[in-house]
Amino acid sequence: MKKKEQPLMALSQFLRFLSPFSAQISAAFRSVRRKQGVYKPHSQLLQIDVCCEMKQKNHCISWSGVALLLLALFLFSADASEVQIGSNGGPLSDAQVRYITKRQLLYYLDEFGDRGENVTVDPSLAFENPRLRDAYIALQAWKKAILSDPYNLTGDWVGSDVCNYSYVFCAPALDNSSIRTVAGIDLNHGDIAGYLPEELGLLRDLGIFHINSNRFCGTVPNKFNNLKVLFELDLSNNRFAGKFPYVVLSLPKLIYLDIRYNEFEGTVPPQLFDKPLDAIFINHNRFTFELPDNFGNSPVSVIVLANNKFHGCVPASLGNMTRLNEIILMNNGLRSCLPPEIGMLKNLTVLDVSYNGIVGPLPDSIGEMLSLEQLNVANNIFSGAIPQSICKLPKLENFTITNNFFTEISRSLFSGFG
Repeated sequence: MKKKEQPLMALSQFLRFLSPFSAQISAAFRSVRRKQGVYKPHSQLLQIDVCCEMKQKNHCISWSGVALLLLALFLFSADASEVQIGSNGGPLSDAQVRYITKRQLLYYLDEFGDRGENVTVDPSLAFENPRLRDAYIALQAWKKAILSDPYNLTGDWVGSDVCNYSYVFCAPALDNSSIRTVAGIDLNHGDIAGYLPEELGLLRDLGIFHINSNRFCGTVPNKFNNLKVLFELDLSNNRFAGKFPYVVLSLPKLIYLDIRYNEFEGTVPPQLFDKPLDAIFINHNRFTFELPDNFGNSPVSVIVLANNKFHGCVPASLGNMTRLNEIILMNNGLRSCLPPEIGMLKNLTVLDVSYNGIVGPLPDSIGEMLSLEQLNVANNIFSGAIPQSICKLPKLENFTITNNFFTEISRSLFSGFG
């Protein structure tokens, strides 16, 4: 082969390597063009093929591939000095999120399209058992996916003794008490920026995964479906985005789900309310859906759906949630009436349906909710008389009714309130 052909062959080979990432890079390219005000359809910008005549055969190079290559070099030439992932706390800026997204394009995608990190295990490292070796790969991959760790919480994640890593907790395996394995991770309030690589699915014995109050973004890897003994998942107060993380539906032992204060959007699958969960926190996201008829199938003791974009009715099946202690539905788009079945919630202590568009009277059956302590129905379209039975609630401490259309409010209703 002649020397002038070698660069073309090398470029052709690299473009084939880059091709699995073309969709992501093309999307980023279109985004850049839009922001510059010169966006044209992909076909007009990139689909230009030029054939180079060579001595023995033709070699065709797609200029779409060249454009993608140049874009990749442009995106990845920026280092952390251009977009600092700071340590001053608070949420990530949009620029920082874009930078993390560009960084994610550098790494491989698994069969689900989730990002992973290439981790090489030093042959000189010794591990107690294969599960701890897998844990080492998972945690090293995660450390590589972390772009800012201002408190250096993962600073000692070095070496084969993963049970000695800070904020990583080991315990005897549930199926084999003679071996140790990683059973819990708690990085709450770390202000860490980065994303979750798919290698975290190697932590098959993980029971607790707490990372609230950080700056993680991206999506929840589908490989989390390997975490068959996970019972507490707390991803709250981060910058996760995209659709509801359906992978949580495949976690058979999950009882505590907390994904509040993120940027998830779209619908919430009805199957969530058929799972044997004890607590559901999905408030302060961008979910838009109607509460399904099977809502009352959930055995939860606490459910918080506030500050989303729900609409429709409060289903009558709510009355089946006899274990319920707290339900907060405030600031959504709920309509229609409160069903009389709500009075069946004998263990309920907190009911907040404020800042919705609920109409009609307050059900008389509320007077049967003998455990009720906090009742907030403010900023709705309730009308009619307030049931006198509410006066008889023995534990009621706060009752907020402002900004409604009640026609009769008895003074005796408020006797005994501070």
